[in-house]
Amino acid sequence: MKVIICGAGQVGTSIARHLAGENNDVTVIDQEPTLIQKISDTLDVRAINGFASHPGILEQAGARDADMLIAVTYSDEVNMVACQVGHSLFNVPTKIARVRNQNYLLPIWADLFSREHMPIDVIISPEREVARAIGRRLQVPGALDVVPMVDGKVRVVGVRCEESTPIVNTPLRQLTSLFTDLAIVIVGILRNERAIVPKPEDQMLPGDEVYFVCSSAHLSRALASFGHEEAEARSVVIAGGGNIGLTLAEEIERDHPGVDAKVIEFSRDRARFVAQALNRTMVLNGDVLDPEILEEANIARTETFVAVSNDDEVNILSSLLAKRSGCGRTVTLINTLTYAPLITQLGIDAVVNPRAITVSSILQHVRRGRIRSVYSVREDFGEVIEAEALETSPLVGRPLKDARLPAGVIIGAVVRDGEVIVPRGDTVIAAKDRVVVFATYEAVKKVEKMFAVRLDFF
Repeated sequence: MKVIICGAGQVGTSIARHLAGENNDVTVIDQEPTLIQKISDTLDVRAINGFASHPGILEQAGARDADMLIAVTYSDEVNMVACQVGHSLFNVPTKIARVRNQNYLLPIWADLFSREHMPIDVIISPEREVARAIGRRLQVPGALDVVPMVDGKVRVVGVRCEESTPIVNTPLRQLTSLFTDLAIVIVGILRNERAIVPKPEDQMLPGDEVYFVCSSAHLSRALASFGHEEAEARSVVIAGGGNIGLTLAEEIERDHPGVDAKVIEFSRDRARFVAQALNRTMVLNGDVLDPEILEEANIARTETFVAVSNDDEVNILSSLLAKRSGCGRTVTLINTLTYAPLITQLGIDAVVNPRAITVSSILQHVRRGRIRSVYSVREDFGEVIEAEALETSPLVGRPLKDARLPAGVIIGAVVRDGEVIVPRGDTVIAAKDRVVVFATYEAVKKVEKMFAVRLDFF
């Protein structure tokens, strides 16, 4: 597949790394020479210095025969114009743009991105995606992350194991016999920054971050087996009234009427704007690192503190202050991945990484075959993929124990006629089943082929 990526920032570089590692033909465009030099030195991609929206630059990048254009520069307008030029002059089949300014995305302007006006096939809004991800964490406080798949019937869940977790130090093959009502499939373990694709003889240890797949109907029971029975958060303090903080507060007002939310914003003008945009959320103007502001927000009686300012250090320090002041749980937004290994040691409960969330959203539309959704489990580990099984798939019509799955691939769930099936060795996948699969990045291409349409079938 021939892909042009406009923007060599963190998101553009991450997507380029994924696609180049899968032997795609990737060209990256950016106007910043140092970024182009860096990506050229570190990745097997073609790198072009120039404005991504200029027709001559896009032609130089190979837009005439490109399969996809992904525009993720820092400018919404450049992203939109690049897609428009890619469509009007070069007829690029698939165009994806990151649009951060929420004014473009208001429902009253929904017709803006139609094929007749500005033909962008997929709009990615990091602010909305991050707000949704945090909202899911508020609903399930015991989880590091919760991702719905197969129309909400299946959940991909990340949890951290503690000394008190009931199912640690138990070989995975014994879990179903010891915990008969535990209908989950463990698909990944992160241990001391090392990623493990679990085998039946492996066991979870205290300190591990574990990712599992389960039916949504069994989510509470599954979390209880990991020692998490917390109720949904009813009081939330949001540190930062930027696009993410405001979007999250709006989502809480709209979808969680029983939740009491407060926003702390440093800028007086922005605090006034946020207060006018919200209906029942209290907005405090002040420094979130000021103990008096935290006390005014009643942080000691708050269940969850969410730090989503534009400054990673402020997010980390304010989360620690909130925890020290008596807040039950902290969710912290961090853009700099070098901080990630420190987070669990510091006592922060859950981390949100906008780059990883945005990359997951984009990869969902890049994957070939009948791929419905994608969730990235760390950038260097793998993906949980939801796909539809076709009659031509090598998985269909034979027990999973005879399917010869590629190394690094685990079937997490099968959904047939709305019913979630926990896969076992004798499970037989049928055509049109929705299958949730974990695959390491080395195995992703093989999974795509398993769910691709074979022309020789017709």
